[in-house]
Amino acid sequence: MDSQSAVTMEAGAPTRKESGRLPSRHGGHAHGHSGLARTAHGMSSSSLRKKSDATLVRKVPVASLRPVLANLQEVLLGTKLAVLFAAVPLAVAAQCFRFGQVWVFALSLIGLIPLAERVSFLTEQIALYTGPTTVGGLLNATCGNATELIIAVFALVQGKIEVVKCSLLGSVLSNLLLVLGTSLFCGGIKNLGADQPYDRKQADVSTGLLTLGVLCQSLPLLLRYAVSSGEHAVATDTTVLELSRACSFIMLLAYVAYLFFQLKTHRQLFEPQEIEGGDEEEEEAVLGFGSALFWLILMTVIIAVLSEYVVGTIEPTSQSWGLSVSFISIILLPIVGNAAEHAGAVIFALKNKLDITLGVALGSATQISMFVVPLSVLVAWIMGIQMDLDFKLLETGALFISVLVTAFTLQDGTSHYLKGVLLLLCYIVIGACFFVTRQPSTHANGNGMLLDVPTGPMIVQVAKYWAASGN
Repeated sequence: MDSQSAVTMEAGAPTRKESGRLPSRHGGHAHGHSGLARTAHGMSSSSLRKKSDATLVRKVPVASLRPVLANLQEVLLGTKLAVLFAAVPLAVAAQCFRFGQVWVFALSLIGLIPLAERVSFLTEQIALYTGPTTVGGLLNATCGNATELIIAVFALVQGKIEVVKCSLLGSVLSNLLLVLGTSLFCGGIKNLGADQPYDRKQADVSTGLLTLGVLCQSLPLLLRYAVSSGEHAVATDTTVLELSRACSFIMLLAYVAYLFFQLKTHRQLFEPQEIEGGDEEEEEAVLGFGSALFWLILMTVIIAVLSEYVVGTIEPTSQSWGLSVSFISIILLPIVGNAAEHAGAVIFALKNKLDITLGVALGSATQISMFVVPLSVLVAWIMGIQMDLDFKLLETGALFISVLVTAFTLQDGTSHYLKGVLLLLCYIVIGACFFVTRQPSTHANGNGMLLDVPTGPMIVQVAKYWAASGN
């Protein structure tokens, strides 16, 4: 055994057979597609990983330090985003020494980028030990959007319900329009003159679930408007809240059925394509189970700390930058927070592997819409916070149109760059809409000045509005 292998074994990695593969609990090999079928999220994130060189570790004279250093090297330097880890201690220092809340927000947001990618990596490492069973699939299925869930929890703790709603809505919009649009555009430009094929069945399943999610999020809004207009009456003032909680249970039930469909009965629909020419390396365990679990817990704690910084400084940052909290939550947070995963989706689109791209974009949007959103409502209920599924008219309309446009875009099983252009333009228009909005200040109804104009003939409305504005 050479010294490099010795360092790897000392680092807690499992012993391999002569073939160099990790024996699985099922008698096969726990890597690649032969043991644990890698998810689209995992393959997307793997495009940003790099092999660690153990040369420096082998030169360390103290043998007891080599396992620790090998672990540190694999976790912290095994990604192309390693340089962004510098933002993590800088964010903590900015918070401790009061450098300014804007700096804390920006550095924390940047620090979340490599942390989210490392959580995906560590989740895959643990899943390699559980084998191609429900446990491994659930790990990959539920940890893909851990950052969004943690941010939502801390926003709930601080009572910022609108930040929760806007950030989760923004993640769905970002995946459906920005990520998918950029991927289809780049893939189409790379393959000019030929359409890119993909499996329609996976897209149909995801868009169907997203449609159910839009329905469950639209009904509380429609009920509120129906009651306020006098068309219908309800028994209590909390009917909208009760309906939202009931819809949340339905959404979680649908998500459980989706996981059973994905992991058990129709796994073949969600297994990523094999890379042509064998240029995609097989996945192997490079960390021991205990080491991977320790690092996963540590990374989650760091994400929690930075998420608390982001939530706590979002309002001062909004005032400093002259942007609304809704714009920062819907546009900036999702773009920066999931940059690593999004970049991987685009890379595989360039490789003409749209099934992986769709698995990332649609899978992430589905998970947030059908799992994170209803779970946030129920967690808020447990915490005694009244969070409902009423995302307001503008936000719900943007979500409905985004799901509709995405469903129509993916209905024929082929793609070209124009489809990507259309999705990106939709995202730009929605982003511009939230860019020009401002949070209401003195209006208790929360709908801004325009809804305070009294009803009546148009000329009377204009005159009263002009007089009220002091002009």
